[in-house]
Amino acid sequence: MTVVTFVSALSLAAWLWLLLARGFFWRTDVRLPAREEPAVWPSVCVVVPARDEAAVLPASLPSLLAQDYPGRAEVFLIDDGSTDGTGGLACELARRHGGLPLTVTSPGEPPAGWTGKLWAVRHGIDLARAREPEYLLLTDADIAHAPDSLRALVSAAGTGGFDVVSQMARLRVESLWERLVVPAFVYFFAQLYPFRWIGGGGAGAGSGRRNGTRTAAAAGGCVLLRTGAAERARIPDAIRHAVIDDVALARAVKGCGGRVWLGLADGVDSVRPYPRLHDLWRMVSRSAYAQLRHNPLVLAGTVVGLALVYLVPPASVFVGLAAGQGATAVLGGAAWLVMAGTYLPMLRYYRQPWWLAPLLPFTAFLYLLMTVDSAVQHYRGRGAAWKGRTYARPDAVPEEG
Repeated sequence: MTVVTFVSALSLAAWLWLLLARGFFWRTDVRLPAREEPAVWPSVCVVVPARDEAAVLPASLPSLLAQDYPGRAEVFLIDDGSTDGTGGLACELARRHGGLPLTVTSPGEPPAGWTGKLWAVRHGIDLARAREPEYLLLTDADIAHAPDSLRALVSAAGTGGFDVVSQMARLRVESLWERLVVPAFVYFFAQLYPFRWIGGGGAGAGSGRRNGTRTAAAAGGCVLLRTGAAERARIPDAIRHAVIDDVALARAVKGCGGRVWLGLADGVDSVRPYPRLHDLWRMVSRSAYAQLRHNPLVLAGTVVGLALVYLVPPASVFVGLAAGQGATAVLGGAAWLVMAGTYLPMLRYYRQPWWLAPLLPFTAFLYLLMTVDSAVQHYRGRGAAWKGRTYARPDAVPEEG
């Protein structure tokens, strides 16, 4: 057996393991679990951190204000130092559309050790506490919600006894680059954090036997959080410096004994466009190295792993055919086939054509470059940059006294 053939066999073995032993991450049937509407609807405060979001607010904020929720609910939009009139536009949209009460306020610049988003979230939660809500809905300013979104989230949390119910918003897929990159982004996220391992029981979420695992994640665009759980986990203070704040939030809640559920959304959509590759590149690279804990060894292992799993299969096919090594070509082709097959459900979820599935190695190569670029920007002092702010890695953040 040649080295190339051995590596091809290793790649196929990795894909068979991913197919069968990684929580069936590739399935897209993990949706809101079975739920019953409560006899008395709990109160909810919606917290929306927003920084320079005037371009997307007209397509998102009215959907929040129009929520068909039987209980008491109100919206707090926290204007995080916007320079495009975000706060004023939010007030105008509320006057024009009516619906749930809206409070618009600004917390000022975040102190050292806080990301801007989490400082805004803290301000919103502080305001919400005066209303004594049972739940907090943390949602981004670019997320549009179906009219029954809030009642579905609250019903699912109450029925399943969850402290966090989070939905991965359906991202926009209209431009060529969005079609190539966006479904893969959610696919890779599910591979890293298998939804069935996070939530356990509930419809489409497995038997719940893995609910005791440490796997925890949430999708920051839509997080329903029980107020009591937020207080026990000291949210957001305990995660104030987290760039990947949604995953940090879920880990903090689960670490305090809370129950977390995460799945794909129906009726929760991002309206933010990413028309160019540059836009998507910035979205991924700003936090990719933070996901690797700013560790060069983890980065090297990630690069090798991505190459073995995603790049070796097509390379084996072409090398095997060119060199007349039939076994190498067959092994590579089998791995490529399994890879494409696991990607098809996500493409169907995003209503994309099947022929994008064999192109996943190309997209994975782009993600590999984005990850390396994230590390390069970090060491140049420009890592985790977003909307005019650059954040230090956690071990460089001073602790509060």
